[in-house]
Amino acid sequence: MKRSLFLISLLLPLMLVAQSKIAVYNSQAVLNALPDKAQAEAKLKATSDKLQAEYKMLQADFDKKYAEYQAIATDPATPAAIRDRRMQEVQEGDKRIQAFQQQAAAELKAREAELMTPIAAAIQAAVNEVGDQMGYDLILDVVKTPIGYRSANVTDITPLVKQKLGL
Repeated sequence: MKRSLFLISLLLPLMLVAQSKIAVYNSQAVLNALPDKAQAEAKLKATSDKLQAEYKMLQADFDKKYAEYQAIATDPATPAAIRDRRMQEVQEGDKRIQAFQQQAAAELKAREAELMTPIAAAIQAAVNEVGDQMGYDLILDVVKTPIGYRSANVTDITPLVKQKLGL
């Protein structure tokens, strides 16, 4: 009896999936077709370019201070207090650069999320509409979900999603 219940519990999900109406779509193909993606990438690049320009300024200032330190560090006539102060300036410059890199990476990541979240939401809404209209029980994104096998009964709704998005 227990063995029968165990077998039923294993086979029931498989039987339910076999009766389900399943579709797939390619989110990358949909995303690449959206003009909003190109606009978001352009805005992200503009932010990145500004951050890179600031980084170059910080790096140039650091390089200058480091060159000055090297020049006085090798001169035995330079007092230790001056060498120590210049070394401290170099170390502080290095810390500023590292802090800026971390802050810039976080800012770029936040900007990307800000720009891409509405686009991803629009794609998901289109997928949901197609799924509701066509009566699908399950829709898988072939980019995010590795699919080892796909039968002829599974429909690719990528063109329908693009159509919903006006592409």
